[in-house]
Amino acid sequence: MTNRKKLVGLILFVMAIGLFLLQMIYFYLHAKFFVEYSDNRLFYVFNIAIALLFGLSMIVLFNMKRTAKIISIFMLLLFILINSTLIFKHPIPQIVSVSPDFKNIFVVKEIRGEARYYRTYYGIFARQKETLPYHLKGEYKIDWVTNDVAALTYKAMDDSLHQFIGTYCDRGSGISYYYVGSALYGEWKGSNSSISTHTEGITVNHGRSKETFNWDQIVQFGTLAVVLVDDHEAKWIIALNDDFIMDSGSGIGVAGTISLFQASMEHKEILILKR
Repeated sequence: MTNRKKLVGLILFVMAIGLFLLQMIYFYLHAKFFVEYSDNRLFYVFNIAIALLFGLSMIVLFNMKRTAKIISIFMLLLFILINSTLIFKHPIPQIVSVSPDFKNIFVVKEIRGEARYYRTYYGIFARQKETLPYHLKGEYKIDWVTNDVAALTYKAMDDSLHQFIGTYCDRGSGISYYYVGSALYGEWKGSNSSISTHTEGITVNHGRSKETFNWDQIVQFGTLAVVLVDDHEAKWIIALNDDFIMDSGSGIGVAGTISLFQASMEHKEILILKR
């Protein structure tokens, strides 16, 4: 066996061991801290990668007899086929969406009839953060309003329309909580839309329509977005853009832009408003 061939075999073997250890770490984190893969299909993808790397390393490092090689290849292909089938027919429905800048991942998994939102860690790991208030009927869409605000628009079992927002950053100091509604106080205008935040709530003007939502109809998500609801259905989402500047003393936005986005199962334009 040449030194180059031996080196290739050892590299393949080390890579297989590395992925195997990652799977063992996952089992420990899952049992101890209820951590899951962000995308459940990763478990089967890693299984396939481990089998391929290990199988190839054995073929390269050892002079196997023809019968042993045929049996090994058959078992390897069978293992890959089983895991490939599970990738495409995984029993847990899930929604996984990556932000346009590839820095954030929005994850929702449906387990025993409940839709659960997961917070991601280090890209591939996730942990349940909260349960969505309504069961998903099956119809949904994902819109990244900003690179760190993802809007899940979905139909509930009673056909009502709802939105759940995943937020992944902060526009304040990062060490204190603030109310998005208060940060929006004043007037924000775009080309054909505007909002006014006042003591009674938030008024949205779009085209020829005008709607006012009182503070009980304004639902905050994280520190980046609010959803405006009417009769328990989502109507609008307002998100703070990454150029939003807030005065630390008053907690009110003094410059920058916000996004106004209509709740709908159809494609809608994200409207940019300025102070």
